[in-house]
Amino acid sequence: MTTLVALWTEVRKRLEAAGVDSPVVDARLLIEAGAGVGRIEIIADPRRELTEAQVAAVDALTRRREAREPISHILGKKAFWTFEVAVTRDVLTPRPETELLVEAAVRLLPKDSPARVLDLGVGSGAIILAVLAERPFTTGLGVDVSEAALAVARANAERLGLSDRLELRQGDWTEGLEGQFHLVLSNPPYIPADEIAGLQPEVARHEPRLALDGGADGLAAYRRILSQLDRVLAPGGTFAFEVGRGQAESVRTLAEAAGYATDAPLDDIAGVARVVTGHRAA
Repeated sequence: MTTLVALWTEVRKRLEAAGVDSPVVDARLLIEAGAGVGRIEIIADPRRELTEAQVAAVDALTRRREAREPISHILGKKAFWTFEVAVTRDVLTPRPETELLVEAAVRLLPKDSPARVLDLGVGSGAIILAVLAERPFTTGLGVDVSEAALAVARANAERLGLSDRLELRQGDWTEGLEGQFHLVLSNPPYIPADEIAGLQPEVARHEPRLALDGGADGLAAYRRILSQLDRVLAPGGTFAFEVGRGQAESVRTLAEAAGYATDAPLDDIAGVARVVTGHRAA
């Protein structure tokens, strides 16, 4: 019979051989999901024997991870901010660095008075749902060109009890939108098109290209958004965009050329300038 600790060791070694970045954590998550055991059980009872069915289920999940399918797709969820969101192949898996965009948004919004937020390219809904969870008087609109992505965001909003404050709409950035917003957020596609194939297999093979491809220089989405921003940004309103490595100054230049004043970029924990904020210039 196979024990929990023996299976964990086997799965970890298989993931290491496959080049997975976090084999120890992923092995635990796969065993929890496949064998139906909790983290405490693995730690407290490592020599517990597993059934053949449990071992087979873990093996099936491990094969998927060995093929470099993202752990978030295998489990169907990803931890973000203070909750978990459902994740599928139709949405970008939310990254830890994107929490910096949420932090910026929360600082920019009033705590005790109403505000409207627009999230362009809403994807799973992780960003705007985190903002709404922190600002109970805020309402939001999330826009995405992908109806499949909107279905994921809609399910996440309902599960988190935030669907009454979030409208979701299919669309091409701001086209056809009416009304103005106190804050416009976006984590748009920003990978230069010819660099996508060279990304980690989890991203290049499995994440939606629509959420990655930023055009020839990675800045195409920012140009589109900034060209339309004046129509949806309320007087005194602000914007906050996530940007890729090395893109912050280019995005600031684009924003300033479009008539906006920008602030010093915000760095993520790796020291990468990750979020650009700004407002309409005086």
